Amino acid sequence: MCDISDVLQDMKQKVCSCIDKWSEKLRMLSNDIWSCPELAYEEHKAHDRLVEFFSQDPGWKVDSHFKLPTAFRAKWAPAASQHGHVINVGFLCEYDALPGIGHACGHNLIAEVGAAAAVGLKHVLENTENLPVAVQVTVLGTPAEEDGGGKIDLMKEGAFDNMDMVFMAHPLQDDAPYLPLVAEHDVIIKYHGKASHASAYPWEGVNALDAAVLCYNNLSVLRQQMKPDWRVHGIIKHGGEKPNIIPAFTQLEYYLRAPSRAELRLLKSKAEGCFRSAADATGCRVEVEYSRNAFDNILRNKTLEGLYESNGNALGMEFTTDEEVLNNASGSTDFGNVTFVVPGIHPYFYIGSKALNHTEEYTVASGDAKAQFFTLRAAKALAMTALDVLLRPEVLQRVKEEFTEAKVKEERTLRGERTEQTGGQTQ
Repeated sequence: MCDISDVLQDMKQKVCSCIDKWSEKLRMLSNDIWSCPELAYEEHKAHDRLVEFFSQDPGWKVDSHFKLPTAFRAKWAPAASQHGHVINVGFLCEYDALPGIGHACGHNLIAEVGAAAAVGLKHVLENTENLPVAVQVTVLGTPAEEDGGGKIDLMKEGAFDNMDMVFMAHPLQDDAPYLPLVAEHDVIIKYHGKASHASAYPWEGVNALDAAVLCYNNLSVLRQQMKPDWRVHGIIKHGGEKPNIIPAFTQLEYYLRAPSRAELRLLKSKAEGCFRSAADATGCRVEVEYSRNAFDNILRNKTLEGLYESNGNALGMEFTTDEEVLNNASGSTDFGNVTFVVPGIHPYFYIGSKALNHTEEYTVASGDAKAQFFTLRAAKALAMTALDVLLRPEVLQRVKEEFTEAKVKEERTLRGERTEQTGGQTQ
């Protein structure tokens, strides 16, 4: 009988070879998405291109419009299996762009990584006789990461319910198995006052711009009492119509971020005091409108992270040891919400450039041919990590146990914060 480690190593080599064979098709896929950047929920061409990509590879069952108009699902499983529970491995593709600067976050490469890892894994599994487990490979096309949270929409519709683990990888300036992305919620604050002539009879008006300015200043004063890793940043989107009219309406938009769901709840409570006190001081009416979806922090799975790092090392990745990078990341992603319903990882990969994300320079870098080697290397590491879990039941068990323990700990923290805010009374 063959040693499982020998079988595993052979399959890892085959998955890498398969991804290499698909490299030109994958490059074209990425380039087509990069060349036509589309905003959240409007990614029709990127969506259609990915659907075409999977539809042309025999064996995939493709749901072209899965739950959302620009989402899709592609599934592959062997025709029959004598084993019990089917282990469902998920790979995610993002493909929305940023306003004005296109794919400055490299989502074309995220789509390519997800597609490459899934295709490589599928082709190796379907050409392996006597698989010791029943397997399904699922690819989800997840729109609107930059604005809205398409993964959360899909999660609410049950798209992740039967998955055992889920993978994606994000381009950055370094290779890293994990970065501490934070919980985030968007909020719009609207102040309603009363218009009046600003020179002739200002006392007849109720100044909504004064409320907006007070709100902005209240939040600025709050910063002294904020924890170092909290973030509050925003703009005044509407400040009035003309200087000689007391503004009857103003609007601000803010992003609130904290390291965890529990801390975000506390930050929101403090920020709302700033919103409402500005209305009280000026006599305005205030509306506080949070976006439909709040982004959660990522629930870590160190077992999966360790496997990814080991496989990445075998492929020549040099993972960053820079403490500033590893400890101070403050971006957010809707993948965080996914990690509370299924174990997953969201590693980062170098693309041959030190340009910063969300800049024009990164847009150029994400479309550069130089990024292809690094992108496919990340896809190989993801697929190899999936094989580690699929072929070793004890590893899958450890992944699930760690997921459950981390989730319970996070929920206890959340309940504790809620009790503290309500004076000892749970809600």
